Amino acid sequence: MKNTKMRAARAAADLTQEALAERIGVTRQTIGAIEKGDYNPTIQLCLRICKALGTTLDDLFWED
Repeated sequence: MKNTKMRAARAAADLTQEALAERIGVTRQTIGAIEKGDYNPTIQLCLRICKALGTTLDDLFWED
């Protein structure tokens, strides 16, 4: 399942996939794979993404 919430939050923070990846210590490909739904990140990675984007786990990763 695509993670459109994460993509929207990243865009709202005016960050490219590469910029977000650099902030949290992963590759751009990892960010792309998470957004496309091809990779299920660990809880630790989810928390780093949330902190970098100033949002919560529920906001980015909870299914509606």
